[in-house]
Amino acid sequence: MPAGQRAGPSSARTGLDFCNRLYAVEQDLRESTPEDRWRARRARSAPILAAFHEWLQAQQADILPQSAVGKAVTYCLNQWAQLEGYLLDGRLEIDNNRSERAIKPFVIGRGNWLFSNTPRGAKASALVYSIIETAKENGLNPQAYLQYLFEELPHRDLNDLATWQALLPWSSELPDDLKSPAPTRQAQ
Repeated sequence: MPAGQRAGPSSARTGLDFCNRLYAVEQDLRESTPEDRWRARRARSAPILAAFHEWLQAQQADILPQSAVGKAVTYCLNQWAQLEGYLLDGRLEIDNNRSERAIKPFVIGRGNWLFSNTPRGAKASALVYSIIETAKENGLNPQAYLQYLFEELPHRDLNDLATWQALLPWSSELPDDLKSPAPTRQAQ
C-alpha cells in the first residue's frame, strides 16, 4: 500500500484506537485506589468498551474471516467476557502483561531446566522461582530477601506459624533494607 494511503482510516487503525483509548483511561487511573478505579472504569471505560463491542460486531459481518483483521476481530469477540471482567473489580488489570513479564525469566531459562531431571529437582526449582517472583511483586530485592531468609531461618522456630508469617514477602515485619536496590544485604 502506498505511504499516502496508510494514513487514512482502516479497520486495524480503528480497532487500535479503541484499545489506545482504554489504555489511556488506565494510565490516568494508575495511582487511584481500587474503589476509585472501579468507579472511573464504570464511567469512562464501559462506554468505550460498549462502542468497541458494537464496532467489532459490525466488522465481523463486513470483513473476510480468514484475513488478519478478521482473525483479530473473531478472537476479540470470543474473549469478550474475559475482557469485560476488569470492569468488575478495581484491583484487576486490563491485561495480563504483568503476568507475562513475570514468567519471562522462566521462558528464557527453560534450557536450564533440562538439568531438573528429577521430580524433586523440578519442585525445588519451582519453589525458588516462586519465592523470587513473589519477592519482586512485593517490592523486595530478591537477593537481599533470600539472604535474609537464609540468615534468619536457622535461628527461628520453624514449627511456629508466626515465624513463617513474619518472613513472608508481604510481611510488615520485614526490615526496610530488603526493599533497597542494593544487590546484597550487609551482614549483621
